[in-house]
Amino acid sequence: MPCGLTKAEMVAAWELHQKYEFADKDVAATMTTMNANPFVTHVPTMEGGHGVSEISEFYGADFVPCNPPDITTEVVSRTVGDMQIVDELIVAFTHTQEVTWILPGVKPTNKPVRIPLVVIVGFADGGVSKEHIHWDQASVLHQVGLLQKTEETKRCFYGSDIADCVLHKIDPIHTK
Repeated sequence: MPCGLTKAEMVAAWELHQKYEFADKDVAATMTTMNANPFVTHVPTMEGGHGVSEISEFYGADFVPCNPPDITTEVVSRTVGDMQIVDELIVAFTHTQEVTWILPGVKPTNKPVRIPLVVIVGFADGGVSKEHIHWDQASVLHQVGLLQKTEETKRCFYGSDIADCVLHKIDPIHTK
């Protein structure tokens, strides 16, 4: 147990962390699942924080209250290692409010967003030590109407259809 937890305990801690964030909307409870010096990075927007204080502030101001009421996450696949979990998810929501972690500064468009998202969750000293969250920001911007496809960019990004390819394990290259 190099991180202080068994694989089953890591999965339980991660699932509890997500319950506190999304279902309970309880920042203090979420922080109990983390170790003493965690960091969170939403890679496309560089939103997040380092250390308990910054992450508590980020979760309290820019993450937990900023998730639209209809946000859902669906696990497509999960890989559990000795010190981390990698979840491949489909995240869906209607952009009914500013979602500062994914669309900072963007006023609500009331458009649906559906994207594949990957989160790498590290564990150390008995708790969550890091979260690296990745998604295709161009796809998000396109779905809310801020990035239009042109003849030159038509193969650079996709809309919500790519989420279906990931979810149903369809080869998007050969299904055009």
